[in-house]
Amino acid sequence: MADDRAPGAGDAMSSADEDDSLTSSRRIEPAELALLVSVFVVAACGLVYELAAGALASYLLGDSILQFSTIIGTYLFAMGVGSWLSRFIERQLVAHFLRIELLVGLIGGLMPAGLFLAHTLLPLGAAAPFKVMLYGMVGLIGMLVGLEIPLVMRILKRHFAQRYALKDLVSEVLTFDYLGALAVSLAFPLLLVPHLGLVRTGAFFGLMNALVAIWVWWLFRYELRHVKAYALACAGVVLALTAAMVGAAPMTTWAEDRFFGEGVVYRQSTPYQRIVLTHGQAHTRLFLNGNLQFSSADEYRYHEALVHPAMSAHGAPQRVLVLGGGDGMAVREVLRYPSVQQVTLVELDPAMTTLFRREGPLSQLNGNALNHPKVRIVNADAFTWLASQTDVFDVIVVDFPDPTNHAIGKLYTSTFYGLLDQRLSASGYAVVQTTSPLVARKSFWTVVQTIESVGLSSTPYHAHVPSFGEWGFVLAHRRPWHLPEQLPSGLRFLTPAGLPALFDFPPDMSRVPAEVNRLSSQSLVHTFEIEWGRVQR
Repeated sequence: MADDRAPGAGDAMSSADEDDSLTSSRRIEPAELALLVSVFVVAACGLVYELAAGALASYLLGDSILQFSTIIGTYLFAMGVGSWLSRFIERQLVAHFLRIELLVGLIGGLMPAGLFLAHTLLPLGAAAPFKVMLYGMVGLIGMLVGLEIPLVMRILKRHFAQRYALKDLVSEVLTFDYLGALAVSLAFPLLLVPHLGLVRTGAFFGLMNALVAIWVWWLFRYELRHVKAYALACAGVVLALTAAMVGAAPMTTWAEDRFFGEGVVYRQSTPYQRIVLTHGQAHTRLFLNGNLQFSSADEYRYHEALVHPAMSAHGAPQRVLVLGGGDGMAVREVLRYPSVQQVTLVELDPAMTTLFRREGPLSQLNGNALNHPKVRIVNADAFTWLASQTDVFDVIVVDFPDPTNHAIGKLYTSTFYGLLDQRLSASGYAVVQTTSPLVARKSFWTVVQTIESVGLSSTPYHAHVPSFGEWGFVLAHRRPWHLPEQLPSGLRFLTPAGLPALFDFPPDMSRVPAEVNRLSSQSLVHTFEIEWGRVQR
């Protein structure tokens, strides 16, 4: 019988079916698996270096959204440049891949340590050289990573040409690439930084890159022209990164001692921040992400000014909410009032409340307040916690760090103050620590304007705290606020006679026009960065 089909159609279809069958049933060879696993490692390591750079920049330069956005943008752009450059590599693909892998491991693995040391050794306020180094390293790593993936795909295609259709090659490589990114994105904040720290994390993943290079060297050593030279290069990179792993702790100790200027007695990296405690000249100081939170020499001035104008004016507060203030100092002042029945402390970082509850010298500073039976500790994000509550409070003390980034800046927005208004009793008072009205004048009055935008009345005031300089606070309320006639006994700073001076603003701190800080824009973070940046220059 004659065949009606077009000539060759059946042959083409049969050939395609055989290719598909071969592709779907093939067994992965060790060298092939090694290259695919290397894609997983490459993606994981590249993302770690990117995240480490973003975290370091956020810690050291502030404004986490800006730092992460610019670093991610730089890294992705550099990857694109690297991918484009890969077209010019035509020969010795394995050798080029091995060299690039070693360079990525060495530069990326040592980047956190290098940036940390550079920030420590550069003069205070010299941000420009640090940024050049930061973005230069991020760009170089991104370009090298951008070279890696195309080279792996070409090596796979060259060595296993009959085993791969193009669609399968792209699918498998990108699958391993994205899986590596997913694994690291989860592990970085939950496991790596809290347990290894940024310096060790960088060195560890640099070693991962080096191990991939060693694996590739072993599998393809018969193709390499200078086998011994590559073996020595692998050994040198491994030794350098191992030394970084071993030396991370003493290097961090030296750098932090030099940066803080006195003995560091406690240091811990948590999923939320870097906690450092120093002790010198009989004074203890707390730093979060390098920013001073209190000095035991004068913290009483700050906390008395924060708490007592609101508490004493209320008369008989029973239910008090403290947001932030995980060191327990504000809670200590609140507990001076016999009328208080319950204090709820909401602090994001459980490491803070645990530290100041269990460590003897620190619990002495807060008068063992965090172990008081009237105190309930909640470790949660204040924004989401406040939104989920229905209880109201007589006094709310808001003691957050300054709005150095958008994660903290959301706690200074009209949305947050609207939630605060809902949780404040009709006769209650809230008080907000509000940076320096002298150094960051517009930032201070932006907070006042934002509080007033939700319908609350505001009463701003300030106090001199030697460790900080002139510091500001804002009372928020519905009923009128009046100067209290009495204060608790035993205070070291505040007196009824001295209170009026706190509410007097000289011309250089008087009110200036300011916009409302909204959650959608967070203009306060930008204003704060500009104003405090002038001081550091």
